[in-house]
Amino acid sequence: MKLIMRSFKALIILFLASTLTVGCAKLFKPKTEDWTAEQFYDEAKKKLDDDKWADAIELYQQLEARYPYGKFSEQAQLEITYAYYKNNDEAQAIAAADRFIRLHPTHPSVDYAYYLKGLTNFAENKTITDKLLGGKDFSDRDPKAAVSSYQAFDQLITRFPESRYYNDSVVRMNKLSGYLARHDLLVAEYYLRRGAYVAVVNRCKYVLENHQNSSAVEDALGLMMVAYDRMGMTELAVDTKRIMELNYPDSLFLTNTKRALASIRK
Repeated sequence: MKLIMRSFKALIILFLASTLTVGCAKLFKPKTEDWTAEQFYDEAKKKLDDDKWADAIELYQQLEARYPYGKFSEQAQLEITYAYYKNNDEAQAIAAADRFIRLHPTHPSVDYAYYLKGLTNFAENKTITDKLLGGKDFSDRDPKAAVSSYQAFDQLITRFPESRYYNDSVVRMNKLSGYLARHDLLVAEYYLRRGAYVAVVNRCKYVLENHQNSSAVEDALGLMMVAYDRMGMTELAVDTKRIMELNYPDSLFLTNTKRALASIRK
C-alpha cells in the first residue's frame, strides 16, 4: 500500500512539474512573438533615436527574419546600416550598405546608403580623421579605407547631384583627396630616393590628374622636375619648371631643391 501511495505521489509531482513548466513558458514567452512588422520597426526606431545601437540592431534583425519583404523590411535594411556605423561595427555597416545598394538600386533613399558607406570607410581608418583634424600626419599608412570612402562619395555625387548629402560628400572628398595625394607623394619620394625616376613621374602625373585641387600639386610638379632632370630629359624638366614658375613662383623647388625635398620628408 505504501509503495502504491509513493508511486501516486510521484505521478502527482511529475504532473505538477510539467504543468508548471508549460505555464511558465506561456508566462515568459518572448514579448515580440506576436508583433507585426510595423511594431518591430517602431520599437527599433525608438532604440535608434535613443542611441541604443545594439538593441536597435537586434530588433531590425528580428524584423527582417520574421518579415523579409515589404516596406518595413526595406527601411530596416537601410537603418541597420546606420546603427552598425554608430555602434563602431564598420565591417557590418559596409556590408549592410553594399547589400542595400545591391538589392534596392532604385530605392528613393539609396543615396543615403552610399553616404553611409562613405562615412563608415572614412571612420574606419581612424588615422584619416586624426590627420584631417590637424593631428599627426599618417599619410604613410595604408590608404585602402580612404580610397573606398572617396569612391563611395564620388558615386553619390555622380549619380545623385540633387541629393541632400551632396555638399557634405564634396567637402569630405576634398579632404580625402588631399590625404590621398599626400600618400602618393610619399610613394613618389620613396621611388626618387631609389632612383626609380619613371615611377616618380608616373605617380606625380596621377596626382596631377586626380587631385588637381589639392595642395600636393606643387610638390608633384617639383618631384617631376627633379626626376626629369636626373633622367637627363632636359626639355621636359624645363617645361615642368616653366609651369612651376607660372603657378608657384616662390616654390622651394625653384630656389632650393634640397630644402624642398627635406620638407616633404618631414
